[in-house]
Parts: sequence; C-alpha cells; structure tokens
Amino acid sequence: MTAPYLRLHNLTKSFGDQIAVRDLTLGVDRGTVLALLGPSGSGKTTTLRLLAGFERPDGGSIVVDGKDVTAMTPAQRRFGMVFQHYALFPHLTVGENIAFGLSGRSAADRRQRVGEVLEMVDLLGFADREVTALSGGQQQRIAVARALAPEPRVLLLDEPLSNLDPGLRERTRRELCQALAQTHVTTVFVTHEQEEAFALGDCVAVINQGSLEQVGSARELYEHPATRFVATFVGRASILSGTVVSRELVRVAGGIEWPAEFADPLPEGTAVSVVVRPEVLRFTDGIGVGGSVVERRYTGARAFFLVRAEGETLEVEAPATAARVGDEVRVAATETRAYPEGR
Repeated sequence: MTAPYLRLHNLTKSFGDQIAVRDLTLGVDRGTVLALLGPSGSGKTTTLRLLAGFERPDGGSIVVDGKDVTAMTPAQRRFGMVFQHYALFPHLTVGENIAFGLSGRSAADRRQRVGEVLEMVDLLGFADREVTALSGGQQQRIAVARALAPEPRVLLLDEPLSNLDPGLRERTRRELCQALAQTHVTTVFVTHEQEEAFALGDCVAVINQGSLEQVGSARELYEHPATRFVATFVGRASILSGTVVSRELVRVAGGIEWPAEFADPLPEGTAVSVVVRPEVLRFTDGIGVGGSVVERRYTGARAFFLVRAEGETLEVEAPATAARVGDEVRVAATETRAYPEGR
C-alpha cells in the first residue's frame, strides 16, 4: 500500500491548559484536495498553522513525500499559503505581487511564470493592474496565484472564501475549484462551511475539539456519519431519544419502531440518540410518531416542517402543501442512524 504524500502522525498542540490539537493522524494523497471542516475553536486553523510551520507541535510529526519536515522552517517546507485576508501588497501591481516569491529567477522566467499562474486562475492580462482596483473574488484568486507561483509541494488555504459576500462566494468557489483541478497540487484548506467543504474537497476531515471525528467523501460523511457529532454537524438532522430493539430497529417516541443503522453493534435495550435527516421523514396516514406542526418554512415546491411530537422536535422535508401550522400529523422514517447516549 502506497504511503500518503502528506502525513500528520499523532500531532498535538496545546496553548497553556487548552489542547488545540489532540493526537491527530491524517494522510493526504498526492494531488488531493482535503477540507478540514469544523466549528470555530475546533483546532482546524491550528492544524493548518502547524502544517505551515508557523506553530511547532508539542508532539507528533509531519511528513511530506517521505521526508519529515516537522522541524523545518516555513521557507524550508516549500508550502504555499493563502491567508484569510489574502495579505496582498497594495503598493505592488498584480504581477509584482505574484513575482514576489520568485526572486531567485531571471526577469524573463518571472514574467513567464506570472503569466502561467494568471492563466490558471483565469486572470490572464491582469499583471499590470493595481490590486486595490480588483474585486474581492479577483483578489482571492491573485492570492492563490501568488501561492502557486513558486510551485509549492503543498498549498494551504485558511477560510479562502469567508470574506466574500454570498453571491460572489459561489462564483469564486467555482473558479477556485477549476484552478485547483488544473494545478493538481496537494491542497489542504480550512472551512466551517459544509457546502464549501463538499464543493472543493476531494475528501473532508471533520475536526471537533482538536480531534479527528471522521474523514471521507462528502457522501460518506452525510450518509454514514461515524459519530453523533458528524451526523448533526454535517447536514440538517433531528435527534430523538430511543432504545435498541434489534440490530436493525430502534424504538422512539410513542413506542414507534424505525429502521436504524448503527456505527457499532449495540445490545437490545441500549439507550441511544437517534439521528434522522429531514428528507427521510414523511407524513403518513398510518403508523407513525404523532405530533403537531409548529412551524413551516417555505422553500418553493417543498418546505421544512417542524413537528412537536411526544416532547421531541422533528424536522420534515415535504411538499409545500403537505401540512399547515397547527395540523395534527403522524411522521414515519425510512431510515435513521443511532449512537449510544452521550457519544
């Protein structure tokens, strides 16, 4: 089995009594785009700074292409970094910003490389522009071009789209995705936005309280979350209290039994948290959890309905005309995911 191009092994970092990164082990194949996804304070930015060499780990190692770089300076690692606020030089032109890290090359080589990376980010012809005259999305792409210019072994991006308004963010995300696909550079980027992680990342690592919860494709994380945290952080979900009936069933509010998938086999009678997605819940005329509709959020042809049932709250995605606020309804689930209480 081939070793990953970039490997973090038992990486640990504390600030005083606060553990920011806890025994983090993670591998990234060459040319892969990895998203580090997690809430604020989860340790994902500290992990990125450890990768860049801006912080030194208390323990563990970082290996690139078979070589341990843990003790190397940022310059020695040959990693490209795109900061959250881009950190472009306002007194330099676009071309001068990009050429800043190419001081060891001839003037002709620098001009050629500037043109190459500007073409990668679809801004060919912008070399003589002032950076202050560019839009936020264009500045972001210039920051990426500057990081790519020295041909880094690994590209690091810290919340690359967080400073853009929603409309510009979506367009810039597509452009960034195209640029990363064209360069084939191994990339690690930090985000707290699930949509951004799913759109840009070939794989996604979910970080919580400094620890790795799960790594996998967007589909794996959404459909087969390994922990309750992943199930509730990735996508929308309702959580109910339940008990295990069998290897495939749980009993929830009102004594209703629903199909369930378990991360690990659990004995009958075990108390569990039952996580269920809005799209697998449906209103039914037959057996189901009884409750009343307390809220309806219209989204077009379909809507999200909040149903209060037996002291629990369920979010149901259904046709917009399926129910009204105040209606008494019954809700059934086609699938759920169950986790031991407290985990």
